Amino acid sequence: MKSIKRRRFLTHTSSIAAIALAHPMFTRQKAVAANDRINIGLLGCGGRGQYVARGMVELGAQLTYLCDLHNGRLDAAEQFISSVQKEKPKRFKDMQELFAAPDLDAVIIATPDHWHALATVLAARAGKDVYVEKPHAHNIWESLQMIRAAQETNQLIQVGTQNRSAPYNLAALDYIKTGKLGEIGLVKVYNLQPGSPFHLGQSGASPQDFDWDAWLGPAPSRPYHEQIFDGGWHKFWDFSAGDIVDDGIHQLDLALMLMGDPDLPMSASCTGGRYIHKNDDAEIPDVQIATYEYKDYVLTFEFSFYPRFMRETTGTIRRNDELPYWTQNSTRIELYGRELMMTIGRHGGGWQVTTSGGRVVEQMYGRPPDYPHYTNFLECVRERKRPAASIELAHPANAMIHMANIAHRIGNTTVKYNPQKNEFSDNSDANQLIKRQYRQGYEFTT
Repeated sequence: MKSIKRRRFLTHTSSIAAIALAHPMFTRQKAVAANDRINIGLLGCGGRGQYVARGMVELGAQLTYLCDLHNGRLDAAEQFISSVQKEKPKRFKDMQELFAAPDLDAVIIATPDHWHALATVLAARAGKDVYVEKPHAHNIWESLQMIRAAQETNQLIQVGTQNRSAPYNLAALDYIKTGKLGEIGLVKVYNLQPGSPFHLGQSGASPQDFDWDAWLGPAPSRPYHEQIFDGGWHKFWDFSAGDIVDDGIHQLDLALMLMGDPDLPMSASCTGGRYIHKNDDAEIPDVQIATYEYKDYVLTFEFSFYPRFMRETTGTIRRNDELPYWTQNSTRIELYGRELMMTIGRHGGGWQVTTSGGRVVEQMYGRPPDYPHYTNFLECVRERKRPAASIELAHPANAMIHMANIAHRIGNTTVKYNPQKNEFSDNSDANQLIKRQYRQGYEFTT
């Protein structure tokens, strides 16, 4: 199979629909040949992991192994895959057994966030290519260890920031390169989600044959809690960096791609707090505004987790030739050029270029980029080429959100990060948050 070519479209709206419908997302014609099948394993069998694995199976890969600490999730993943693959995958609970499998080519890592980096490094050192869900690292130091692992082992690490594989986003990038927007001095990134208070409630009983200590992994020890296991981990710094990274990293990574993948900014400032959902049990903010300073422009990132009227781009819009109502679209990006403005939505939201009075100059509808991204990964595994969202390309967005969170956590201030030294200038409090303390038995080893 030949590697994916980044198809760039600069078309008028009348031809956009035909182009989009010809994409593999809809034709599914770029499947791996049956006699040259890639064997994949799924680590973390929750909802997102199941969908990624199924997508790769539909494109011709063989799901050979499942690995999860929870029996119910192993059962659910096996059932979900059964409609597209007759052969039952072998099941593990210990990821080291998964990585040791001699016939395993690549691993999908879809665990909770705090396990992403360590599992990726272990898989790469075991000689496996990795597709890791976003956010790929719990902190800045971990992301650097992942880059190091990829370079030392020559294994591929693709991050699940799939917007880098979307034809309409690549077309937007080409439009920007024409210079028609004019000089861009301001980029605004949004992740304005509806949300509600979070309360832990009763801890519940740990499931039978479930290793809670292994689930905690590198995170600090704490008693089992059903709410934390069942998605509540997103609300605590020990496991997550909040929805600003778990969801919003899609928009920030896309914005960086559109701006030419610049180096890390000179500074990051952030203000935020738990302003609306006061006195609940969550640690992460429900409002945050980050500002990043570059030499020639400013990038802002606005996050909220409460307005009921904000909505992500709907599935109907993503499947059809429609565009969101941008004002109340949760996940948009705005690029302010001297001459024109571009508004773009992630995951199939499409884009528009407008001038005074909202007059549309150019636009393109979008389609979800999941299948193109899976296709890119499978082709790169076979052909040993750098994937569209390699760990090196994914690092800046991850680091930038952690920079903002650090600025918030040490007092809603401004920090200046030196990537050469991996430290913040004259700020010991910020430097304490570059890396976490790892529990014995779950450390990164060199």
